[in-house]
Amino acid sequence: MNLQLNGKRALVCGSSQGIGLASAQALAALGADVTLLARDAGRLETALATLPRKTEQHHQTLVADFSEPHQLEQALKAYLAGGNETQILINNTGGPAPGPAHSATLSAFEAAFRQHLLCNQILVQALLPGMQKANWGRIINVISTSVKQPIPNLGVSNTIRGAVANWSKTLAGELGQYGITVNNVLPGATMTTRLDAVFAAKAQKSGRSVDEVIEEEKSHIPLRRFAAPEELANVIAFLASPAASYVSGINVPVDGGRTLCL
Repeated sequence: MNLQLNGKRALVCGSSQGIGLASAQALAALGADVTLLARDAGRLETALATLPRKTEQHHQTLVADFSEPHQLEQALKAYLAGGNETQILINNTGGPAPGPAHSATLSAFEAAFRQHLLCNQILVQALLPGMQKANWGRIINVISTSVKQPIPNLGVSNTIRGAVANWSKTLAGELGQYGITVNNVLPGATMTTRLDAVFAAKAQKSGRSVDEVIEEEKSHIPLRRFAAPEELANVIAFLASPAASYVSGINVPVDGGRTLCL
């Protein structure tokens, strides 16, 4: 099985921590040159030092805040002007705050739409010419199992993640002719700061302790545990590799079997 990514460059969003960082580390281990993208320059430099590196590999960072799409456009312009043609794009952005859909503000929906769908679109349009030139590309969107089964009290996230999933499926149909695959990875409960925030909100709303909430959540997962970020990264790295060359337009839940639908 060919999993090697030597000579490929990957741009990994939200890669200063969590699933993004674990994915960047996995891609670097397969030989890719990796660009870490996030909003905190200091945390990016710390993350950069953790990437596996062979003599011929060149890793770097790129700073942009997804709440400001214009800032992302400018950062990408400078990045590409430096000759950084990129064949692998990992779209990964922290999710919106918990809460029901019916009470969410318009500004919450607008902010999530900018940070997820609009910034994903900016990234694809910027990197697409390089993928087309190579006649090879991978676009992998880290979204949520909510695109198959909405998650209670994540109203804004459920809405925007669904939009991203359908955007992705549309792109898969459009870009396959250029040797570009487009897929979605759907994390279940994964040990990240995002999960901590979700559990804290559930505990506050229900009047229970965080530990009680955690034990209940684990009971709904057939594997009876949460995922490590590295377990998501392994799936992402496979989809980015030559071994997944005929896989496109799909949603891949990585949730320990929790999602009830196929």
